[in-house]
Amino acid sequence: MLEVGMQAPDFALPNAKGDIVRLSDFRGKRVVVYFYPKDNTPGCTRQACAFKDNYAAFQGKDIVVIGISKDSAASHEKFMAKYELPFILLSDVEKEAIGAYGVWQEKKMYGKVSFGVVRSTFIIDEDGKIMKIYPKAKPDDNAKEILAFLEL
Repeated sequence: MLEVGMQAPDFALPNAKGDIVRLSDFRGKRVVVYFYPKDNTPGCTRQACAFKDNYAAFQGKDIVVIGISKDSAASHEKFMAKYELPFILLSDVEKEAIGAYGVWQEKKMYGKVSFGVVRSTFIIDEDGKIMKIYPKAKPDDNAKEILAFLEL
């Protein structure tokens, strides 16, 4: 289980264009990594649009925003185009980062048990250490919660 103060697991995943992006590429900057279940679903769309609506504030603080799901790069490309998302989305089809960050968990909905990505967000500092974890992030509030935390 990852905890605040631990080194964030590095990853190397394709973005919407198929280029490999590593967490370590952003050493020296603060990074928000948010994991979400699926492109073009109501909660995930609201969360992505909330990050988009607050993106100028993240840029003003020189903070990189990265969204990760197990959707394909092609799915991300369409999702980004449809909602004009200005930040990085990474495809983790093999669930490498999803597993390393511990967000692949048992979920219960309407009495049915399944496994999937639990919406979670990690703030990572300039040295690659975890500053803050939102283990069950709320789609509508997550971006503003992060900005409020970073004002401290």
